[in-house]
Amino acid sequence: MRRILNSLSRLLTLFTGENVRMALGNLRANKFRSFLTVLGIVIGVATVIAVASILTGLRGSIVSLVEQYGTNNIYAFHLTTGFSDGNFAEERTRRPLKLADAEAIEQRATAVEDVASVLFMGNVDDSITYEGQSYKEGQLQAVTSNYARAANLSVQEGRFFTAIDNQHRRNVMVVGSNVVEALFPFKSTVVGTQVRMDGKNYEIIGVLEKRKSTLFASEGEDSAIYIPLGTGRKLSPGSEWLMFIIRARTGQIADALGQTREILRAQRGVKPADPDNFDLSTADKMIGEFDSIFAMIGLIAIAISGVGLLVGGIGVMNIMLVSVTERTQEIGIRKAIGAKRSDIVRQFLFEAMTLTFLGGLLGVVLAVGASWILMQIFPVLPAEVPMWAVTTALITSAAIGIVFGVWPARKASRLDPIECLRYE
Repeated sequence: MRRILNSLSRLLTLFTGENVRMALGNLRANKFRSFLTVLGIVIGVATVIAVASILTGLRGSIVSLVEQYGTNNIYAFHLTTGFSDGNFAEERTRRPLKLADAEAIEQRATAVEDVASVLFMGNVDDSITYEGQSYKEGQLQAVTSNYARAANLSVQEGRFFTAIDNQHRRNVMVVGSNVVEALFPFKSTVVGTQVRMDGKNYEIIGVLEKRKSTLFASEGEDSAIYIPLGTGRKLSPGSEWLMFIIRARTGQIADALGQTREILRAQRGVKPADPDNFDLSTADKMIGEFDSIFAMIGLIAIAISGVGLLVGGIGVMNIMLVSVTERTQEIGIRKAIGAKRSDIVRQFLFEAMTLTFLGGLLGVVLAVGASWILMQIFPVLPAEVPMWAVTTALITSAAIGIVFGVWPARKASRLDPIECLRYE
């Protein structure tokens, strides 16, 4: 215990006001040289914090998007939607999911509340035309009538499809807010309006409520054009690719996932020893995959910044060795009036730590400023500066000063006071 208390006492002594004033005074005397010395640390710290802020913001945007669609949802598709094992030849032979598969899941999976289907259509002109004006940025999807419930969509005006609309393949559509703003800027209501798409007339029966803006969904639902799945099959008879949005009952996502896998394996005739020939994704799985990508990017950023920190540390050690030579007489005078070796070590260590800490602080300011500028130029790009990154950067920069300042500090402490006083 006594050793611990003595260590803490020595550590606190390091932060005395006298050492602070001496360190800052020496830095002010050589401002430009000090700045050049810590430039590598500034760049390294700024790089890490800037990357961390962008990755943190991106992750928040992904989590927000997943929450908007529902954390109880399971997404089923015949192809791998996340990271693939590279067996693309096998995936190309997979047959698409069928509506019968969705019906089997809905009827037999007790942990499943609802199953909605989405048809991906090809070779369809999804441009909407109204009174000579065209909207070509729409994202056309053919969906079942329960899609709005499964995907947490809210209808601001009008209604969503019904089973009757789907059964009779009616030419009706529900559109996002961007479609309305582009084609009907002066109309108070668009429900009942006739538009043309792919050479046919369609009636707008509903307008979706604007989604909360995120980097990944700011244009998704707001530019959406939904038509009944039956209408989509009529419009594109050759399209077969279906995706299921399976909504689990509250608190039963794991059971729903297991039951869905068993039912799809039985429906698709997968043998017990064979792997799944379909893909099931959940909110946790999608976030986990993005986290693995972000972790890889973070490691690359740390490696790049590590080079800058190493260069900065070597520069600090070099400049401190020069400082020891320049201040040889000062060291001799301090020793002559009673300064101990430990006092000299603390003085130079604190000076090195102050130098690198200020470099880290400048890097933090630079990274925060860069993140703010990015958000002003690209408002949809999230750049949230995490406090853990700032704290870690400042502690690391101070630690670099201590590590690379040990040799110069020990060299200074070992100088003979008589030889120091004779030094010219």
